[in-house]
Amino acid sequence: MTARAAERLEVQDLAVTHTTRGGDVRAVDGVSLTVAPGEALVLLGESGSGKSTVARTVLGLPGRGARVRGSVRLSGTELLTLGERALSDVRGRRIGYVPQDPDAGLDPLRRVGAQLAEVVLRHGIADTRRAARRVVPALLEEAGLTDPARVARSHPHQLSGGQRQRAVIALALACAPGLLIADEPTTALDALVRARVLDLFAGLLTERGIALLMVTHDIAVARRIGHRVAVMHTGRIIETGPVERLLAEPQHPYAARLVAAQPGTGGAA
Repeated sequence: MTARAAERLEVQDLAVTHTTRGGDVRAVDGVSLTVAPGEALVLLGESGSGKSTVARTVLGLPGRGARVRGSVRLSGTELLTLGERALSDVRGRRIGYVPQDPDAGLDPLRRVGAQLAEVVLRHGIADTRRAARRVVPALLEEAGLTDPARVARSHPHQLSGGQRQRAVIALALACAPGLLIADEPTTALDALVRARVLDLFAGLLTERGIALLMVTHDIAVARRIGHRVAVMHTGRIIETGPVERLLAEPQHPYAARLVAAQPGTGGAA
């Protein structure tokens, strides 16, 4: 299945503020970035840096009561001013989302195939339930599942962690979106399954020409999948550049410490 249309993401001066008992907390502070079709931009940073908040805000899910300013444009469409109904249509059809925890993206009480068929039907990819069910095996196979018929019949708890993550990826790709947002999608996977999932993302970039926004704290993931890296710290992007250059010669002191602290980069483990 080819992408519905190439999408370009442009975020300009994005700020997200949460109100807490202790006062206002600025989770994202003036973030600007672009992701072009066929490109993977990696948001790299430690927990609490604001990278996941950026991803969720692009999806229109900044959190209850959050105050958002700035601009988030998807191929010219301003997302921050869309109503929930229009945003719901954008999510799935134009933007696919892969969460860190696959259990957060799957209904534990329903079979995986039924969940996929519902997404396809809701977004108009198929006209009838029977037609929707017919495309399910191909979607699961595209996500790298070698026994799609069994997976479609299964409830999430009957699948391994890697299989559940691939099922979530199938859900994200069901409507052939032009932009894919993946939030720490390999954190809970073992090394072999992680490599296979990253290979899947790499294939989507070259074969579909999607735009990919990848959120991670893992430099190995950034190096494997990214074209460009944006390092986040305390809600801001402090350095951005081509992946090989930035990871080899980071210019900002915090980015240099982050790279040096990762195993396999020449710093402490």
